[in-house]
Amino acid sequence: MRFDMQADLNPAQLEAARATDGPVLVIAGAGSGKTRTIVYRMAYLVREGMDPRSILLLTFTRKASQEMLHRAGKLLGQGLNEVVGGTFHAFAYAMLRRYGRALGLPDDMTILDRGDAEQVIKQAKENQSIGKGDRSFPRKGTIAALISKSRNKEIGLEPLLEREARHLTMYGEDLQAIADAYARFKKEYGLLDYDDLLFRFEELLTEQEEIRDFLRMKYQHVLVDEYQDTNLVQGRIVTSLVGPQGNVMAVGDDAQSIYSFRGATVNNILQFAESFPGVRLIKLEQNYRSVQPILNLSNQILDMAEEKYEKKLFTERREGRKPELLRPISDHSQARVVLSKIEDLAQEYSLHEIAVLFRSGFQSYSLEVALNKAGLPFKKYGGQRFTEAAHIKDVLAYLRLVLNSIDLPAWQRVMTLVPKVGPKTCQRLYDQMAAGETAALEKSCRQNADLKAVLEFITNLQKQKSERVFVLLEQVLEFYKPILKERFPDDYPRRQAGLEQLSQIASAYEELDLFLSDLSLEHPDQLGQRDPLEDNLVLSTVHSAKGLEWEAVIVLDLVEERFPSKHALMDQPGMEEERRLFYVACTRAREYLGLSMPDSLYNRYQRYHEAALPSPFVQELSPEGFDEFREDMSGALKAQGSVKREKAATDRAESDSGRKKNGNFGHCRHKIFGRGKVVQFIPPNRYQVNFPGFGLKQILEDYLEMEG
Repeated sequence: MRFDMQADLNPAQLEAARATDGPVLVIAGAGSGKTRTIVYRMAYLVREGMDPRSILLLTFTRKASQEMLHRAGKLLGQGLNEVVGGTFHAFAYAMLRRYGRALGLPDDMTILDRGDAEQVIKQAKENQSIGKGDRSFPRKGTIAALISKSRNKEIGLEPLLEREARHLTMYGEDLQAIADAYARFKKEYGLLDYDDLLFRFEELLTEQEEIRDFLRMKYQHVLVDEYQDTNLVQGRIVTSLVGPQGNVMAVGDDAQSIYSFRGATVNNILQFAESFPGVRLIKLEQNYRSVQPILNLSNQILDMAEEKYEKKLFTERREGRKPELLRPISDHSQARVVLSKIEDLAQEYSLHEIAVLFRSGFQSYSLEVALNKAGLPFKKYGGQRFTEAAHIKDVLAYLRLVLNSIDLPAWQRVMTLVPKVGPKTCQRLYDQMAAGETAALEKSCRQNADLKAVLEFITNLQKQKSERVFVLLEQVLEFYKPILKERFPDDYPRRQAGLEQLSQIASAYEELDLFLSDLSLEHPDQLGQRDPLEDNLVLSTVHSAKGLEWEAVIVLDLVEERFPSKHALMDQPGMEEERRLFYVACTRAREYLGLSMPDSLYNRYQRYHEAALPSPFVQELSPEGFDEFREDMSGALKAQGSVKREKAATDRAESDSGRKKNGNFGHCRHKIFGRGKVVQFIPPNRYQVNFPGFGLKQILEDYLEMEG
């Protein structure tokens, strides 16, 4: 393979590959060829005479480092096995094995895997009699995850619960006691877990200056991939390992920092210059993935970011269709609208080149039902398929018994939720029920009040068999609510959102049998394991889609409380990460980008659709950057013409002429952001408003209440 950097790299990539002295920060925009840049830099260093053993490559997966080393080796026509490449944790483990004695660590130190850690946590819980008899107490896996997240974010366990798991705050003291016991156990028996590797390695670098200085001399060039995904301790390790004037190249994109829930902090990349004074900043802005209209819209998303590295993505693919803003009447009709768009796109692209992305796994439930009815095969990533979720199966089991009282699988599922009813008892009760042995069932009920309650509930439901589906479902959801909290104490709020989506689906059905048959319908090809090479539509959360790309992408539910999430709306750092998440979603598309923004959302408590607030990120976009299509009453999408926009601009200009003349717009109020100062009118119907705590926002006039 030839090695011609001038021919193979664009000017910015070439500059980054050759910038070998001192600290370098490469801001690599989406689709800008960051991996190619790292590969050529390694090859360039070796070709210029650098000893491969003095190069350290830190990545977030072993696969990524292996691929980069393989590609660099092919460029040079030689193996690069002597380059040290791997994950932060693997490198930390290797260094602790070699130099850990300086910290008092044994040569044969043992690393606890996740299963081992959970067993130690379970033992610590039992030894202190914590949560005994409380079926709602968090499970060992959840406790392990919370302890790990607390360490990686470097905040206390109780503050973490307040911010991210408020439904578990009542257990804060107990969970802290378990965490303390877990830490004591590790110390007593000389054990380390996965997180300890990083913190103990940092300790080695901080406390053992001779070892730190030796490693600085040994690794003359350090390359770090995906720097925006590093957490606090990883950032400090890089700083300590390299030194303020060392040869380090960090590659990443602040605009794609979306993993704060894992402990990653965008501040590491934003504040890189503070750790490495005199850093050389290089921006990779030429995109090799998307057409320019998609990049124009993606650039707009970042324009209003609070903190960022300024960049403008561009491509040689100047032509291409504008992104489309799809406006379904409701979140229910959204599934039908998106299905229709998928069928149109399937005339141009293979199904596996089409992806539907969403903020949370439950948001695709209605679409999954529609896809199954249409016979379109799909694969879902990030969140369970609708029909595989345990809480959905639980609720549907009650409804199946309304339709068919001798449905054995449904009976077994419902009975597993009843305390003191095991498999044998379940079968005996079923036989008695099927045979009409009322006296025997009544005897069992006298011995088990929970069993009596569920049987009476099912009997009452069966008497209402002719009621509309949502009437039956609402009763099941109310009955199931305490079971949900007890059965899934760790994440019942997330599952509750899925049940609300089920209620929204049910609102469109009159007959129970049709509702259940549609939900149970699976495309024949999906009943078994499909060949991964076969043609499947992709459904994915945005988090799971990072690093991937498709010819066509549709993003669902671009309304407030869905995207951005409800949790993020009251938290400025959270809102900024949601903005980056939206940017990641849009930059996955090569040729077609569809943004679905339903006009209304189903309210299961009021049993009607209420107006939805458009996502603030969509409100900020210039109307010239996309084509808008609204669903009419027939279900068809109708283009919103430029004449209508121009008239709206003229009307707005006339009504606001007085304000614009003197530039005094005054103040306004917004449902989410509160009171703000109006800064500027933006034709045809937007205002730029400065909201304290949230910064500048562009908001549609319809969603502002003007003062005075």
